Amino acid sequence: MAVHSNFGVDYVITYRFADTDSVEARDGFTSLMQALARVGLATEVRNGDNCSLLVFVKVGSQKRFASEVYRSRVKDWLHGVRPAEPARETQSTLEGQSLTEAERFRIIHHLITSPREEGGAGIIPKEGQWKNVESVFPLHDHTFNKEWIKKWSTMTFLKVEDLDQIRDRFGEKIAYYFAFTQSYFTFLIFPAVFGFAAWVILGYFSPVYAVVNGLWCVTFVEYWKRQEIDLGVRWGVKGVAAIQEKRRDFKHEKEVRDPVTGEIVQIFPATKRLGRQLLQVPFAILATLALGTLIATCFGIEIFLSEVYNGPGQSLLVFLPTGLLTTLVPTLTTLLTSIATRLNDYENWETSENYESALTQKIFVLNFITSYLPIFLTAFVYVPLGGLVVPYLDVFNLTARPFAENEKQLQTPQTGFVINPSRLRKQVFYFTVTAQVVNFALETIVPYVKRRSFSKYQEMKSDRAAKKGGASSGETIDDLPEEAGFLKRVRKEAELDVYDVTTDLREMVIQFGYLSLFSVVWPLTPVSFVVNNWVELRSDAVKICVEMQRPTPLRADSIGPWLDSLGFLTWLGSITTAALVYLFSNDGLGPDGTPASIQGWALLSTVFFSEHVYLLVRWGVHLAVSKMDSPGMEKERAERFMVRKRYLQDALGQDVVDVPPDHTEEKITRASLEEDARQSSLRTTSPQDHFWSRQRSWEESAKVGANLIEKMAPKESKKQQ
Repeated sequence: MAVHSNFGVDYVITYRFADTDSVEARDGFTSLMQALARVGLATEVRNGDNCSLLVFVKVGSQKRFASEVYRSRVKDWLHGVRPAEPARETQSTLEGQSLTEAERFRIIHHLITSPREEGGAGIIPKEGQWKNVESVFPLHDHTFNKEWIKKWSTMTFLKVEDLDQIRDRFGEKIAYYFAFTQSYFTFLIFPAVFGFAAWVILGYFSPVYAVVNGLWCVTFVEYWKRQEIDLGVRWGVKGVAAIQEKRRDFKHEKEVRDPVTGEIVQIFPATKRLGRQLLQVPFAILATLALGTLIATCFGIEIFLSEVYNGPGQSLLVFLPTGLLTTLVPTLTTLLTSIATRLNDYENWETSENYESALTQKIFVLNFITSYLPIFLTAFVYVPLGGLVVPYLDVFNLTARPFAENEKQLQTPQTGFVINPSRLRKQVFYFTVTAQVVNFALETIVPYVKRRSFSKYQEMKSDRAAKKGGASSGETIDDLPEEAGFLKRVRKEAELDVYDVTTDLREMVIQFGYLSLFSVVWPLTPVSFVVNNWVELRSDAVKICVEMQRPTPLRADSIGPWLDSLGFLTWLGSITTAALVYLFSNDGLGPDGTPASIQGWALLSTVFFSEHVYLLVRWGVHLAVSKMDSPGMEKERAERFMVRKRYLQDALGQDVVDVPPDHTEEKITRASLEEDARQSSLRTTSPQDHFWSRQRSWEESAKVGANLIEKMAPKESKKQQ
């Protein structure tokens, strides 16, 4: 069998027992096998590495699996995700709409992890009785992965069929990320071309560029809102967010009977959760003070060392603040992220979707501070107030005192300090170009080097063991020759990290923020992002295929709370861009470190006017986009029409939309009239009965009407006939 064959395996479960008593490990493993068999899954076990077992899982009972597919699709239909009820026969359900690979893996994962009361095995890695279950993951299809990467490396733009392929393989949540990044990349072409022209012709801080860039940001966000709906209809997941599963860690306070359904539901008071959510305010203040103080301190040190200190070692000392930021910011961010996670746990969200959304919003606050605060300090503190602030930076002379030859080299000028007007532009260049390159290296190159180094170390370790007379590799002792290549690949995949699409989405949103907030400083910003995002799309595909375990397919109908973040950054961009254009309206030189030239009323008026223009433009663009038709909306209307038509045909017959059937005309004779009169005399009839008995069919009504028209029509109309 080919090396890239997965032997029909759907999922692999890693069971590690290095720190567990052997008796407990055996009992736990037996429970694991029983739980999987209970939900109709077949298993095979092979040895892993470092006291671990690999449990290979596939569907054992096709009947049970088909029933689970049917139940999932019925649930979708009941929540309005599917337009029509699936066939009642489970096998007909599978034949009517074939399973994608993503749907198959999603349903099997649901069987493995969902609670027993919902029909699943209830296996959650590293929790409770499953503490020895290290991971549950599907295997990569390496044949598809190679074709995917090869195809994308030769393409400039992705087609919707390429996104469909990602959705069919990895699920809608990852497909939405690639769809968003592709749409963002395509939209960036216009601001890239216009930004290059503005850089050549208009220069920096151009009001024309600011207006065009703001309009572009609004248009893109509104377009993407519509695009999400279209993709949701195309992929059959529109409204899937309404199907929310309860978190295992949710702690209810009371149980009440639902007045509508009559079911017993678990309740956590919304007012109590709101009180806990208010703790986000002190958390935001704490995060702002902690990260702000650190970044502002390093900023002050950098200003002192680069623009005040003029002694020995200056060229090396200027890197000290960068080293401090590189070391301390990630540490402090990790600490604050841990606090945010605990705060999110304390809020006791009922569903996983609400929990992730709330956590994303908290993390965005931290990312906003670390990503944008340095530029805000330069633009709105250093440039307008540098002449007033710099004389007080001598508090940082301790950083250079060991290298200074005399006190004069450490003294800050009390008067006559001149700011560096190009500092802001260089800083924006760093965050939009240099930092993007560094991030690419950290994401792609460094993990590759680490993985290759670890693999080389393992080979050297095995070679040393072989020279001493041992087995070449402890985990491959019992491998059969026909399985050896497959098991080697699975063991490597088991060591890979888990892919988190939220991380990549966050990068794109933060990048969009630089474009919205600060690209007026350096109009070539979108040019840099076009190049970066073309590479990013391909590198993320490689990362999923090579550097990460194959992700479990998850459904989604949007990019989640990141859409709100895009709207917020667009709004804030209308304010910061207006302020920057005003402050640097004097040929891009700025206030020269003194606020004397800044007129407060003019600055506030500029910001106020810009924000209200933004609100008006956003309303207009939203209205225009909502009026446009799209393939997704057409498909949705067609599906609803077919559902209504099918229902009417089932309820009223196939010919419900046809004209009335022909009525066999009965000749009116003297005998028929006498028979009608005799029948009327035998029963009591009312005037209403007499009224409705004069014409027996629609044909008679038509003839009577025609005769009346002939009699009453004016003579002129008769002549014309």
